Amino acid sequence: MKKIILITILLGATNLFAQQQQDSLLVKEIPTIKENVYQQQQEIDALTKKLNNQNYTIGKQSKTISTLQNENESLNASIDSLSQLIQINSKNIVTNSKELGTKIQETGQKADLQIAQLDSNVEKNRLYWIIATLVTLLLGGVIYWLLGKRITSSKTDVETQIKNTKASLEEESIKLDSKLMELLDTQLKLKDINKSQKPDSEEKDHSLVLKVADEVTRILMNLEVMDKNIKGYKQLKKYSSSILDNLKAYGYEIPQLIGQNYNSGMNMVATMEFDDNIEEGNQIIKRIIKPQINYNGKMIQAAKVIVAFNE
Repeated sequence: MKKIILITILLGATNLFAQQQQDSLLVKEIPTIKENVYQQQQEIDALTKKLNNQNYTIGKQSKTISTLQNENESLNASIDSLSQLIQINSKNIVTNSKELGTKIQETGQKADLQIAQLDSNVEKNRLYWIIATLVTLLLGGVIYWLLGKRITSSKTDVETQIKNTKASLEEESIKLDSKLMELLDTQLKLKDINKSQKPDSEEKDHSLVLKVADEVTRILMNLEVMDKNIKGYKQLKKYSSSILDNLKAYGYEIPQLIGQNYNSGMNMVATMEFDDNIEEGNQIIKRIIKPQINYNGKMIQAAKVIVAFNE
């Protein structure tokens, strides 16, 4: 019994001691618990505000949904009306298609008849056109042959006339130049007679000789491009050469420059002309405009020439 009492007392003392320790721990944890409760209260307030905002947003969305539902009903009504119109139009299209098909078939039949008639007419017209074309080509060929023959004959006649006219003009030119040579020769003889009557101290006048030399040179250059068979050609060339020989007797010398090589150092006036008939790099005197004239070994007139070159 005593043991039971002692055990009971010991258990009571142990429970009392444990209770006191628990109370001490609770007292220490009360501030922490209060802090947690305060934080939870703030979180509850924040969640309450969010909940209120969401309720407001849900209210607005509900109004929007209501508006959209009304619009949807209006659209459905419009769609039903359009569906009815589409059905009516479909029926009209089917009716019009049938009528159009009938008209197309009728038009096709008429067109086939007209095409058949047109083909028949075209075949006839084609035959007529072929005959007309052949006749036209035949007539054209005959006319072309006749015109070609006439043109050839006319061309030959024209060339003959040009040749005869040229020969006539050259012959007339030779006659005129022959008379000019006679006149110049007469003037030279008169000058020679007058010279014998003048004193030797008087200054020499070369004007007549220069004129004679220029004219003789011109005539000789013209003869180079003329037909040698023209009447009077040989006589004029011989007469011109004899006058130049006579000038030598008076102390005048006219160098032969035709065909000589030209260089820029020569004392003469040169006009350059390109000529691919000569060798490249050459410059040759091919024509004399004015001759070079020397008197007693001294030049009294510089030559004026045309020089052919090939670069």
